[in-house]
Amino acid sequence: MVGRTHQGWPGPGRGPGGKGGGRGGWQHADLPAATDAVGWLRGRLPDGWYVGVPDVSVDREEILVVGELPALEGEFADSDAGRADRAAAVSGRIARFREQTREERIEIARQAEHRYRRKVAWGARLEDVEELFTTLAVPVMTRLRQSERIVLDTLVDAGVARSRSDALAWTVRLVGQHADEWLVELRTAMAKVDELRTQGPGT
Repeated sequence: MVGRTHQGWPGPGRGPGGKGGGRGGWQHADLPAATDAVGWLRGRLPDGWYVGVPDVSVDREEILVVGELPALEGEFADSDAGRADRAAAVSGRIARFREQTREERIEIARQAEHRYRRKVAWGARLEDVEELFTTLAVPVMTRLRQSERIVLDTLVDAGVARSRSDALAWTVRLVGQHADEWLVELRTAMAKVDELRTQGPGT
């Protein structure tokens, strides 16, 4: 399992100290704040893994680290290289990064999981190809009215999705693609609220 380790943690369904943690392993109410996770991970990563600053995203269950790999060199650096050969070179370069960094990524993930009580997943990007290594797929329960179910069923009937679950995931991705700016503003506002809350008078 890449970028993850369960050593030292309770079994599935149990949180720290043996408390029930549900599917995610830890109760959300027991999770420590991860406001410094981005900075901590960027500082912890070895130099030379990625070009520039890697993207670090955090939610209640998972921390995902994705960065750009160094450009291809040699014959495949030539834009005239065959499309199939170049695609294979990109895939191989990402696979090499995954294998060469495996042990150190596992150790960094172990430290981060201990600090933030969230699983850590990894990814790499080269040119227009991005691969994620063993990320979590977390089930989300929800209740939908008929009009909302009809939307999902239409996507299934049209062959866009295989099931209502796939259709729901598809719509979430679509919203994310077309609402990036608004989502960024929303997250910034939420972070500001958290900052003000910590600066408020004690109770």
